[in-house]
Amino acid sequence: MDVLSDLLHRARVGNTEVRQLIQRPPWSLTFAASGHPALAVVAVLGGPAHLRLDDAHTTKVPVPEGGIAVVKTTGGYTVADSPTTPPQILIEEGCKVVLDHSREPGALRNMGPRTYGDGLPGATTVLRGSFVLHGDVGERVLDLLPPVAVVPAGSRTSAALHLLTTEAARDEPGQDAVLHRLLDLVLVLALRAWWAAPGATPPGWYHAMIDPRIGRALHALHNDPAHRWTVAALAEEANMSRASFAARFTALLGRPPLTYLTDWRMTLAADALRDTDATIATIAHHVGYHDAFAFSVAFKRARGAGPSAWRRRQTMRPPPDRDNH
Repeated sequence: MDVLSDLLHRARVGNTEVRQLIQRPPWSLTFAASGHPALAVVAVLGGPAHLRLDDAHTTKVPVPEGGIAVVKTTGGYTVADSPTTPPQILIEEGCKVVLDHSREPGALRNMGPRTYGDGLPGATTVLRGSFVLHGDVGERVLDLLPPVAVVPAGSRTSAALHLLTTEAARDEPGQDAVLHRLLDLVLVLALRAWWAAPGATPPGWYHAMIDPRIGRALHALHNDPAHRWTVAALAEEANMSRASFAARFTALLGRPPLTYLTDWRMTLAADALRDTDATIATIAHHVGYHDAFAFSVAFKRARGAGPSAWRRRQTMRPPPDRDNH
């Protein structure tokens, strides 16, 4: 499994949710802070929009027609037809709250499955999908992006959005599975487009993945992190000399191969300690340590506390909300 697929697969919590608004201007939707790390995909079809992050700087970002905004939803944000349109509807914990009583907001009118608005000529379609993330792997996913990344319309993203908007309005057997996969597709295509744009600063492993030789080694490492990897074995996967492989890997990812491997193993171990009741020895074996003591030493070096103490701390924290909104 490649790095991005592995990260998204391991970081996800709960079911994917997709909703769309088909509304003539003026319109405005405010999404409250979820309280948990999350990603949202906001696509605008049929007209431009503006996205405002409710941070200390009240950042305002235009989203062009056909564009996609990938938002780190650790805080609240508003999507509107114009930056001057006042908030009309607040979406909080899956419920709609009217903020502007001067007119009946179209976002309250149910047009069909997962679809709201008036649907009249001249309407803009805003499609939003959300992913709740969890654990240390979830934090890694969030670290890949700025607070909001806007991707302009493209042939590949437009085709995927057309499929997603069509399916969002249906209610047939297997619909949730279809929406889940289509939203994954839109997210991955948006991330690819963002990182390929001029001036982008993608993570080191992105360049490593598309390197024909280093990519093979990285793929093998993520496919079986518990394997007793050595630099020589990874170099063999890459069909390179040990020295050349180590130098190239370090240049692309900013750390030596075995340091990267240890860091990834500790990330997997942290999530296993948080999410399961497995013994320390079982988790150690699962992430590639046949000696629980050696694992405990490595984990304490990485996380500042031994596995047992770290696990006790996590049990005192509230679990993530497994219902997307």
